[in-house]
Amino acid sequence: MLTIENEIRKEGYKYIACIDEVGRGCLAGDVVACAVIMPKDLIIEGVKDSKKLSAKKREELYDIIIEEAIAVGIGSVDCKTIDNINIKKSTHLAMKKAISNLKDKEGNKISQDFLLIDAERLDINIPQKSVIKGDEKCHGIAAASIVAKVYRDRQCIKWAREYEGYGLDRNKGYGTKEHRQAIKEKGPTPIHRMSFLKNILNQNEQLSLLEE
Repeated sequence: MLTIENEIRKEGYKYIACIDEVGRGCLAGDVVACAVIMPKDLIIEGVKDSKKLSAKKREELYDIIIEEAIAVGIGSVDCKTIDNINIKKSTHLAMKKAISNLKDKEGNKISQDFLLIDAERLDINIPQKSVIKGDEKCHGIAAASIVAKVYRDRQCIKWAREYEGYGLDRNKGYGTKEHRQAIKEKGPTPIHRMSFLKNILNQNEQLSLLEE
């Protein structure tokens, strides 16, 4: 899994920031990106695509990654921005924020000299490589996917307390049957992405017309 990072290091790059995002397809909440700079040749056992890990295992690995990483940065973009500029641009913005927020454990800013990004390219003046299925092929990107997922899942638990009845602690903002039904019955919350709800809300409007 370290092959890609080792290849880049052979070109003389030292601080390689690996980047992934989570929450792109959700109906509610922020899209979150993480950038991590991992030590050379470090392999944390069990680190792989966050979607293939249990919540408990992700939490365990999150703590190890945070402890071992040279630097970690989180970038988050809210639902209103997603609605205004679309999800792809918001994902890129979250990734740029994560890069600019890269800090070590003492809170010092760390500058990267190369980017490894899961399936995206950024309009940013830093050498970079887009890696398709990066969270499966690159240890650093897999680590970033875990940190981003745990960070966002914790946000979802907080949102679930603020907006009861949508099951956000369980569905994490994704469009499950329970979640879609709650939107139809209760309407959207301030953290819902209105641009993602058109079909659901249109169904409600059509039902209202039928009832009339």
